[in-house]
Amino acid sequence: MHQGVLTIVLYKTIILYMKKIILSLISLLSLFMLVSCPAKKNYGASIAVFIPGVMANSPTYALLDKGVRNAVEEFNANCSKEEKKATVYTMEAGTNQAEWGAKLTALAAQQKYDVIISSNSSLPELAVPILEMYPKQKFIFLDAELEGIHNISTASYNQYEQAFFAGYSSGLMSKNHKVAIVAAQEYPVMNNVIMPYFALGAKTAYEDTQVDFRIVGNWYDANQGALLADALIKNGTDVILPICGGAAQGVINSAVNSGTYIAWFDNNGFAYAPGTVISSSTMNQEELAMEYTMDYLRGFFWHGKSHQFGMKDGMVDFIQNDPLYISTVPADVREKLFVLVDQVKRGEVIINEKGISKK
Repeated sequence: MHQGVLTIVLYKTIILYMKKIILSLISLLSLFMLVSCPAKKNYGASIAVFIPGVMANSPTYALLDKGVRNAVEEFNANCSKEEKKATVYTMEAGTNQAEWGAKLTALAAQQKYDVIISSNSSLPELAVPILEMYPKQKFIFLDAELEGIHNISTASYNQYEQAFFAGYSSGLMSKNHKVAIVAAQEYPVMNNVIMPYFALGAKTAYEDTQVDFRIVGNWYDANQGALLADALIKNGTDVILPICGGAAQGVINSAVNSGTYIAWFDNNGFAYAPGTVISSSTMNQEELAMEYTMDYLRGFFWHGKSHQFGMKDGMVDFIQNDPLYISTVPADVREKLFVLVDQVKRGEVIINEKGISKK
């Protein structure tokens, strides 16, 4: 009786083990086919870059456009005389967010662009109904997340890391233990990621740090940005993070005039106000745009997939080698930041939707 049971158990174990081996072989075969079978390159591809704003006041969008164009230039340089070269068209949709959906639809309706590349967390949901009208249109959205829609590929940055280090550096530099964000608008990433993780970083530096939050109402009103900054400064806030496009210039002006510090987001901002900007939590928009564009031109497209990139991938960073950072931020503060940034890059400390934790 016992032998019969043992035989059955052994039989089931062997079958289960064989299934695992077969599944592993299938996975390896699929990977081999993906790597070994060259994709058909998209010679002559027509690419549109959709800017949800204007590039003049938005370095993030300027870097998006630059990355796409760098990829096309490199791809075309390797084309033979017989191979048709790729082309790029850039459309600036303006700062009125209510018009972005109609303008993106109009761009797709021309049906002459093989792929539309953009960067904004609100755009994938605007593209979904467009695909019902133009199902062959492909979209690549950076700084966005959406999975399961065949012709939409998205890539996001770990803004938990970005926001945390903007807050942590602000908390370390604040003498009054009062810091703030001046945002253009409220939106999911701002409310659910940037604001809470900026606060988490500031309170990690000093537990009793007070964190304020103000809204400009648009992405361009520098006068309103200055008014909000002045009110915060009058209340004792001594470090401000502006995420408000062109309105940030008003915040910077108020900070410079009052001796208040500025934390910066998305690109290296030290040169905007030397001695005033104390940090830059960046995302490598140009490189990621170039990589995704080059992948497309080489024949690879992540249908319905979304990938997130962070400090470990080199796509999110906290700038520490800029001479203006070194001359503005005291050595003891820089040391604390260096240690924690290094731990995150090594994977020893994890900052994500679950908070901050150590492995």
